[in-house]
Amino acid sequence: MHYALLVAWREYAENLKTRGFWFGIVLFPLIWTLAIRIPIFLGSKAVPTRHFVVVDLSGQVTPLVTNAIERAYQRELLGELVGYTRRNLVRPADRSAELDEWGKLSEARVTKFMERGGQAAFLSEFSSGFRLNAPSFRPPPRRFQVVPLPPGIAPPRDRALESVARDLRPWLLADRKLTVEGNPQPLFAALLIPVGIFDAAQLNNPVANAASDKDKKGIQFWTENLADTGLEELVRSSLTSELHRRAYQSLGMDGDKVRQIEGIQAQVNSLNPRKEAGEESVGMADRIRQWLPSVFVYLLWVAIFAIAQMLLNSVIEEKSNRIIEVLLSSVTPGELMTGKLAGIAATGLTMLAIWIGSATAIGYCFSGGEASGGGEMASLPSDIASILSTTWLLPAFFVYFVLGYLVYATFFLALGSTCNTLKEAQNLMAMVIPILIIPLMTMPFIPRDPNGTLATVLSWIPPFTPFVMMNRVTGHPPLFDVIGTMVMLVLFVSFELWAAAKIFRIGILRTGQPPKFFEILRWFSDHS
Repeated sequence: MHYALLVAWREYAENLKTRGFWFGIVLFPLIWTLAIRIPIFLGSKAVPTRHFVVVDLSGQVTPLVTNAIERAYQRELLGELVGYTRRNLVRPADRSAELDEWGKLSEARVTKFMERGGQAAFLSEFSSGFRLNAPSFRPPPRRFQVVPLPPGIAPPRDRALESVARDLRPWLLADRKLTVEGNPQPLFAALLIPVGIFDAAQLNNPVANAASDKDKKGIQFWTENLADTGLEELVRSSLTSELHRRAYQSLGMDGDKVRQIEGIQAQVNSLNPRKEAGEESVGMADRIRQWLPSVFVYLLWVAIFAIAQMLLNSVIEEKSNRIIEVLLSSVTPGELMTGKLAGIAATGLTMLAIWIGSATAIGYCFSGGEASGGGEMASLPSDIASILSTTWLLPAFFVYFVLGYLVYATFFLALGSTCNTLKEAQNLMAMVIPILIIPLMTMPFIPRDPNGTLATVLSWIPPFTPFVMMNRVTGHPPLFDVIGTMVMLVLFVSFELWAAAKIFRIGILRTGQPPKFFEILRWFSDHS
C-alpha cells in the first residue's frame, strides 16, 4: 500500500506541474464567466440603435408605434434602475420588498413609473440611501428611433407606397447612409402604412372578414435584417391592440374596459406538499432545487471525461516511452494501477474544488450585477447556498464522482494498457463515447420526471448510474433505488477493478499489435 501511495503522489504532483492542468483549471471558470457576461454585454451595449422611417398614409399609426417603442424603452430603463439601485443601496434589505415589486416590470408598474416622472423621480426616491461612492446611473441606449425620410425622397401624399419603397432601397440595402445628429447611420427598416389600415367595414364585422385578412394588403415592413425582429414585433403588437380596441368599439363595447378585464389574471399559488405546514409556498429556491442537480451532472460529466482522458494519456505516454518498465521494477502492477487511479482521482477532486469555488465566487459577484433587476435573481446565490446546506447534493456529488470516475477511469486504464500509441486508443474510444453522450442527452428530461420510467431504468445501468442518480437527488427517489443502485454500482466497480487488474498486468508490458477481444478474455483465466 505504501508504494501505491507513492505512485499516487507522483501522479498527482506530475499533473499539477503541467501547464495543461492549470490551463484547464482557469479555462472552465473563464468560459462560464464569459457565458454570463457576454450575453449581458451584447444585449445592452453591442446592439446599435435601429433607425427606421415611417410613411403613414393613414395618419393614425405613427403615434401608436412611437408610444409602443417608448413604453418598451421605459420598461428596460426601469429594469436597469432597479438593478442599479439594488447594487448601490447601503442597506438594500430595508427596501427589498419595494424593489422586488418594481422589478416585476408589469404593465401597471411601467405606467406608474412613467406617470411619476420616470428616471428622475425614481432616483430621487431612493438616492438618499445610496452609498457615498455610488457611480452615476447610465441609462441604456434606445433600441429604436424614428427618423425623417432621407433627403431627396418626396413626401408620399398621393404617391403609391410601392414607389416609396423603391426609392428607399439604396438606404435599406446600406448603399447609402442617413445622417443622424451629424453621424452617418444605416437605415434599419421602413414602415409603410396604407390608408385603409383601420377599415370601418372590416372592424364592424371582424369575424366575417377574418378569413380574408391575409388577402388584404396591409402594413409593409421593409428590412434586410431578418434576425432582429424586435421592432416588427412591437409594431405588430401595438397595431393588433388598437385593432382590437376599435373592433370592441364598433360592437358597442368599451375597448379600454375590455383591456382592463383581459389584464386580470387568475392567481395560482404553487404549493409543495413535501414542505412543512405554513411554508408550502414554492419560490425561486424550490425551482432551483429541481434543476440544480443538472448543473452538477454536467460538471460531473466534464470532470470524469477530462481526468479519465488524462489517465489514458498518462498510461500510453509512459508505456511508449518505456518508463513503465522502470516503474514496474520497483512496484507491482497492482500497486501501479491503484496508485495511478488514486493520483488522478486526487487531481480531479482538486480540479472540481477549484471549479466549484470559482462558480460560487462568480455567482456572488454577479448577483448584484446587470442581470439582477428582479429580486429573485438577486437572491440566487443565497438560494443556492441554502440548497447545498440543506440537501445531500454535495455529499452525493462526491460519492457519485468517485464511483463514476472508477467506472470510466478503470476502463480507460485497461484500454491504455493494451495500446502502444494514442492513435490506437482513440480508435477504441469510439466504443465509449456514445455511452458518455447518453447522460447528456437525457439530462433535460430527468428533472421533469425524476422517478419516471426513463429515469428508473437508466439508474440501473451502471455506466449511467452516477449521472442519472445525481440528477434525481432532489427529486426524492425511492430508497430502494438509492440503496439498490449504489450496491449495484459498487459491485460493478469491484468487478471492473478485478478485470482491469488482469488486463493491466499483462497488457502494460505487451508490445506490437493490440490484442484481440478473445485474447483479452483468455487473460482472465491466467492465474500466474
